[in-house]
Amino acid sequence: MTRTRGTITRMDDVVQRVIDRVTEAAARHDATQENRLDRWRVLEPDAGRFLWFLAQTVGARNIVEIGTSRGVSTLWLADAARASGGRVISYDTDPDAQRDAARTIEEAGLQAFVELRLGDGGEGLATLGDGAVDLLFLDSERPEYPSWWPHPVRVLRSGGVLVADNALSHPDEIAPLHDLLLSDLTAVTTIPVGKGELVALRG
Repeated sequence: MTRTRGTITRMDDVVQRVIDRVTEAAARHDATQENRLDRWRVLEPDAGRFLWFLAQTVGARNIVEIGTSRGVSTLWLADAARASGGRVISYDTDPDAQRDAARTIEEAGLQAFVELRLGDGGEGLATLGDGAVDLLFLDSERPEYPSWWPHPVRVLRSGGVLVADNALSHPDEIAPLHDLLLSDLTAVTTIPVGKGELVALRG
């Protein structure tokens, strides 16, 4: 069923159980990895619920995620997309991570609402049309974001939202993105959930 903008649905129980399982597995896995790049680094539950709520609040149907990882954030977004009659396109350069994510998404019953694309997220953004995206979620290598300019803002529709993870855990790395957003947009803020979510609205 397609929901109207601003209507918030109840989180699907099956999806929530899968999210909980993968989040717990990620915590166990990451605790054994010294190298940051070997960790799964999945989205924290409070940040995921914020993202899920925000996507439904803005009636997001065309959602783009850069940084699939093991699919936890993808599940939050896909459950919201199912409620709005939309879908998620998720980019990642790690084929193993996307294979795991594909299994997770299928287990949650959300495969019809997700398209996984193996490749560079910045290059993917450059191929999207002006105003084609309702919600853009950035959870990738933060120093790369400025090199993607102007596409992160260009692809947003009027009223569309950009969210970038790790705004509080890695403020120095997020600062260049924050400054670029302020130069183009007026509504930019940081929400203290998870590791900090930088949020910007295109008017």
